[in-house]
Amino acid sequence: MQMLDPDLLKTFLAFVDGGSLAQAASIVGRSASAVTTQMQRLEDIVGEPLLVPQGRGRVLTPAGEDLVGHARRILAVHREAWLALKGVRADGRVAIGTTQDFADSGLPDLLRAFAVSHPRVRIELRVGRSAELAQALQSGTLDLAIAMRQAPAPDEVGVLREPMVWLCSQKGLVSRQDELPLALLDPHCGFREAAIAALDTTGRRYRIAAGSASLAGLRTAVNAGIALTLRTARFAHSGIVEAPRDLGLPPVPIAEFAIRLRQDAEPPAQHLAALFSGNLALAGAPS
Repeated sequence: MQMLDPDLLKTFLAFVDGGSLAQAASIVGRSASAVTTQMQRLEDIVGEPLLVPQGRGRVLTPAGEDLVGHARRILAVHREAWLALKGVRADGRVAIGTTQDFADSGLPDLLRAFAVSHPRVRIELRVGRSAELAQALQSGTLDLAIAMRQAPAPDEVGVLREPMVWLCSQKGLVSRQDELPLALLDPHCGFREAAIAALDTTGRRYRIAAGSASLAGLRTAVNAGIALTLRTARFAHSGIVEAPRDLGLPPVPIAEFAIRLRQDAEPPAQHLAALFSGNLALAGAPS
């Protein structure tokens, strides 16, 4: 009997959660051809086709659907075993900084797993904007940060790549006009810059209909139907959905988030950084 490689299962679940091989490649940080090769290797081990073509993409076969639950359980047990061995004698404090995107989606499940295996480690959590978190990490206030990536940094231990998407209220915009109403965070914000650049490139007229210093304010504006915004799919919940195609919105790039670890961080922070690096892309990812 051949063993199911956890790396192959992670890529398989990235396809399940992302909906396509291209999205899976983005999630796991590999090329599309490498992801295809991994899926072929997994099919060879299982002895059954897991994906079949449908239209321009691929969908799960019955064997693939059966594997989803097994894959999630195998990876969960794998993660719990690794954490348990690391956390036997660990104590101290870990100061974590994160953007709201991951505080809402992904981080809670991983922090719970970490707390179970590291019961003596105190967690201090700070939710803020990327620039603030980078500064806090540099000053030594934080041990670990998850922030939007502007450029490669020597303290990176992982990079998460997720597609940007245009989002609006499930009830739609209050009114449709020639000028596209936008809800954006105050400068400086990578999503703000990407939205404006995409619209300027295509010549699409827009106006900033709502501004906010926080994601909570941004969510309120979008939910009210005042404007649409640009984030990742992690922002799409509680009444916020992907904007309809008939708005003719321009394509936008992939968002990159860096998992950054202070270079002199203690072992518990190193353990948590490794946990995030290996699991955060799939944890809480929208289906």
